[in-house]
Amino acid sequence: MNQSWQYVFDMMMLSLLIVVAAVLKARIPVLRKLIVPTAMIAGFLGLIAGPDMLGWIRFDPDTLGNIVYHLMAVGFIALSLKEREVNNSPGVVNSGIIIVSTYLIQGIVGFGLFLLLTGWFYKDMFPGIGLLLPLGFGQGPGQAYSIGSQWEALGLRGGGNLGLTIAGIGFLWATVIGIIFMNILARRRSYRQTSAADAARRNEPIVEKSEPDEIPLADAIDKLTYQIALIGFIYLLTYLTLYAVEKLLSPLGSFGQTFAQLLVGFHFLIGSIYAIAFRLILNRLQRAGFQLEHAPNNFLLQRIAGFAFDYMITASIAAISIYALAEYAVPVVWLTTIGGFVTIWFLLWVVPRSFPEDKLPNVLGFYGMLTGTISTGLALVKAVDPMFRSNTTENLVVGSASAIAFGFPLLLVLNIPVIGWVNDQPAMYGYTMMALAGYFAVLLGLLLYRTRRRLGKRKS
Repeated sequence: MNQSWQYVFDMMMLSLLIVVAAVLKARIPVLRKLIVPTAMIAGFLGLIAGPDMLGWIRFDPDTLGNIVYHLMAVGFIALSLKEREVNNSPGVVNSGIIIVSTYLIQGIVGFGLFLLLTGWFYKDMFPGIGLLLPLGFGQGPGQAYSIGSQWEALGLRGGGNLGLTIAGIGFLWATVIGIIFMNILARRRSYRQTSAADAARRNEPIVEKSEPDEIPLADAIDKLTYQIALIGFIYLLTYLTLYAVEKLLSPLGSFGQTFAQLLVGFHFLIGSIYAIAFRLILNRLQRAGFQLEHAPNNFLLQRIAGFAFDYMITASIAAISIYALAEYAVPVVWLTTIGGFVTIWFLLWVVPRSFPEDKLPNVLGFYGMLTGTISTGLALVKAVDPMFRSNTTENLVVGSASAIAFGFPLLLVLNIPVIGWVNDQPAMYGYTMMALAGYFAVLLGLLLYRTRRRLGKRKS
């Protein structure tokens, strides 16, 4: 096949898989009842039909990896361009702290486990692999593949595939284990609504604002075209930034080249920052009375983000190479199993303390999001709170935005082990563990302080 057709062919096959998965989920009662995204079903269909198993679809792994990488940036930029009216409640900040604290404890457990495994059994293996646990479970396949592939460029065999696999197993924890977890908690008296007032309470929803001067249908540019053009413009700024940083850091030797390569994996974060800045500037211009012919449209941006993430999830699972995982199979099973149980334990401990009024939906929502994606989290919430009367939706969606600020130091810490590995400086591993543990202690202390102060104000 001509190389120029490979991307088109793989996108066509992903489209076919999503259509088939949608039909199966609608027609098969078992799938209809399961809390599992259609894109995930499509991804596993692609894995089964792909080159490593039945061989019916000849996916190119590198092409799928690139699709995952770029669609992740498109999705994040689209979401960051949206305008929201957010209730500035303490729950927003607390949710962000819970999300990042869970990343940190997943990182501590994963990195600590791999330090032990590489010290005793797998002496040639990179211990930083354990840090793919919070990326794959907590942040999803896009980030796990992005960082893993950058580590692969620095010498880690199958790094991108490892990230996708851990994220894929995370989906299983979010759905299969999530259903079992949900049914166990729902039967516990302590997790039932304590009063009729609690059950009837409604929070202000996040308001999707539509611009009053939207592009008319008869305009010279289609509304959807303009939204895609905006995303493309922001992505161009992201590319130019990465290009400039690489040119500046490369002359600094191996450290500069390593750091520049790692920044390429954070393209989605750079794109999100540019998109948020663009939106803030736009809002100021509008408040100053500057009339815009066109503006970002929240509805269309959400649809673009949904498209990007659905195809990204499908491609990320279909891209998993079973044969390439042979040498990592046992450590990955240990990593994901221990990581999954630790995530359940931590959320059962921390979420009820922060949200005592809506314990059940909040625990399930955070669990589904921090082992899968926000869609699996909301799916678990819908099963126990079908009318979304609790504050969980706001906590997950808006908390994810505040988690960007709290999570930025964590993204920097992820670079320390691979720099130590490339430059043969094992002391960097100790610095990494101290940084993870120290930041976790700071965030957990802040969360407990805020929670106690909030409860104290209510009693008074």
